[in-house]
Amino acid sequence: MNHELFVLIFGGLAVFAGAVIQGAVGFGLGLLASPIIAMLEPRVVPGAVHIVNATLPLFTLAREWRRVDWRGFGFAVLGRLPGSVAGGFVVVYVSTRALGVLVGVMVLVAVALTARSVAVPRNGGTLTAAGFLSGVTGTATGIGGPPVALVYQTAKGPQIRATLALFFVLGALQSLALLAVLGRLPARALVTGAALVPFVVLGFAVSGPLRRYLDGGRVRRAVLSVAALSAVAVLARSLAA
Repeated sequence: MNHELFVLIFGGLAVFAGAVIQGAVGFGLGLLASPIIAMLEPRVVPGAVHIVNATLPLFTLAREWRRVDWRGFGFAVLGRLPGSVAGGFVVVYVSTRALGVLVGVMVLVAVALTARSVAVPRNGGTLTAAGFLSGVTGTATGIGGPPVALVYQTAKGPQIRATLALFFVLGALQSLALLAVLGRLPARALVTGAALVPFVVLGFAVSGPLRRYLDGGRVRRAVLSVAALSAVAVLARSLAA
């Protein structure tokens, strides 16, 4: 099996699993897929992850766009704009090895915070701050969901999914544009991301009938455990390089 096919199969499985989770609860694609893709082929991260991050939310919006929290979305985007710029500088000035460590650490922090279900008030300040953090981590690593998701954790499912979907699609497109301007979006990342899109579509289709089950704490904890193990694997590979 050649390397490209290996990346497509195992990266595709990670994207599929992440798409099932995000289609059901509103986030999780980058959290699950990014560390595995970074481990398989670090040269395509974060560009390839942004391709799939920009694709999946379109399906969610087609179903639940009426439930978007427009006010909260505005505050989050206000923070994400400067956060994306900061994340772009991280990509430019941080080595591939260090970026792998950064991806692993960010995932572990996100898993820890999400698993604890920290109660965060939802207001303009917290949403702007979450948007900024999402811009930094999302642009640099492809994992931008947890900060905003934590702020919305007490909202109803449809509002969480719709608002995060709109935030993710615009954020991913913004990050792709910034990476392209900075010369950090190689053609290989675009090709890999496009090749993974069918796994996004399949994962979203599967998430429909499973939505009411995947919204529970047991499966969510299991997914967070897998994400944490993936992050540890990325850290181990990066530190051993």
